[in-house]
Amino acid sequence: MNPIAQLIMWVFLFFGGLIGLLFLALFARYFKLWLRAFMTRARIGPLTLVFMSLRKVNPNIIVDAKIMAVQAGLTDVTNQNLEAHYLAGGNVLRVVRSLIVAHRARLGLNWDTAAAIDLAGRDVLDAVQTSVSPKVIDCPDPRRGRRTLDGVAKDGIQLKARARVTVRTNLAQLIGGATEETVIARVGEGIVSAIGSSETHKEVLANPTVIARAVLDKGLDSQTAFEIVSIDIADVDVGENVGARLQADQAEADMRVARAKAEERRARAVAYEQEMKALTEENRAQVVLAEAEVPKAMAEAFLSGNLRATQPA
Repeated sequence: MNPIAQLIMWVFLFFGGLIGLLFLALFARYFKLWLRAFMTRARIGPLTLVFMSLRKVNPNIIVDAKIMAVQAGLTDVTNQNLEAHYLAGGNVLRVVRSLIVAHRARLGLNWDTAAAIDLAGRDVLDAVQTSVSPKVIDCPDPRRGRRTLDGVAKDGIQLKARARVTVRTNLAQLIGGATEETVIARVGEGIVSAIGSSETHKEVLANPTVIARAVLDKGLDSQTAFEIVSIDIADVDVGENVGARLQADQAEADMRVARAKAEERRARAVAYEQEMKALTEENRAQVVLAEAEVPKAMAEAFLSGNLRATQPA
C-alpha cells in the first residue's frame, strides 16, 4: 500500500477514534438520562442528548420536561419546541406544567400560546391556575394606602364602600391585556359612578347589589387579561354630609361677597361725600373771589367818572 495512503488512513483512524471516544464519553455521561427517557417513551436518543450538550442546552431540563409532557398525554410538545424555548430564555418546566394543568382542565391552551406568554414575562403557570381557580382582588387595594372608595349620592351624603372582585385569567387576552391594576381602577371608578347616580344614599344602603350590577353591566374587563366573575360589596359606611357642608361653604362665601359689596358701597358713599364737600369749598372760594371783585370794580368806575351820586327827588 502506498505510504501516503497508509498515513491518510491512520490519520482518519486516529481522528475517528478520538471522535468515537468523545461521543462514548458524552454518552456515558448521559446514559442514565437516556435510560430514563427510554423507559418513559420520551423518544430522546443518545445522540440527541449529546447534540443538546454541544448546543449548550441543559439535557436534564429537556428530558424532565419531555417526560412530564409524555406522561400527561401532551402530543404537541416536541424536542425542537423544548430546545427552542430554552435557547430563547424561557422557563421550559413552567410552560410544560402550565400545559398539563390546562390539559387537565380542558382550557384549550397550546404550546405556542403558552410559550409566548412565558417569553412575554408573564407567569403562565399562575395564569392557568387563576383561570382554573379564580382569585379575589380587594378594591381598593389596601397596599396602596386607600381603604375605601368614596362616592357622594345625589342627596349629598357620602358613602364609603369596599368591594371584592372575583376574576379569572383570560388566556386569549393575556398577551397585551391590561393588568390587575387596571381592573382595580375600572371597578373603583364604576362603584363611585354608581353611588353618584343614586338618588339617595338610603337606596345604596338598602340594596348594595345595585352597585355591583351596575358595574358588571359596563363590561369593565374589556381588553384586560382577566374576566370578571363577580363583584361583591363587602362593606358600605355612611360618611359626612358633603351636600350640607358645600351649602354651608356656599352660604359663607355668599355672605363674604355681600359684605364686600356693602363695604364697596360704603366706601363709594364716603368718597362721594368727600367729593361734595370739596365742591362746596370750591364754590365758596369762587364766591369770595367774586365779592373781592366788587370794590375793585367800584374803584375803577369812580376813577373813570362813571360813578355818579344820585340826587334825592
